[in-house]
Amino acid sequence: MATNKARVPEANEALEKFKMEAASEVGVTLKQGYNGDLTSRQAGSIGGQMVKKMVEKYENEIKNSK
Repeated sequence: MATNKARVPEANEALEKFKMEAASEVGVTLKQGYNGDLTSRQAGSIGGQMVKKMVEKYENEIKNSK
């Protein structure tokens, strides 16, 4: 059964902040709450930026652990 609930409720605030930062970096304005008026391109650019930042962080962690 699919669910939209976070497994760690405390992570919601951090995830929202991360999403807002990513949106700002790609020039998309988000509102608090529902953002169903975004185009697919805008939403995709936010998600893509989030993934990019996560990959960069992971690569830096690997590099620094050697």
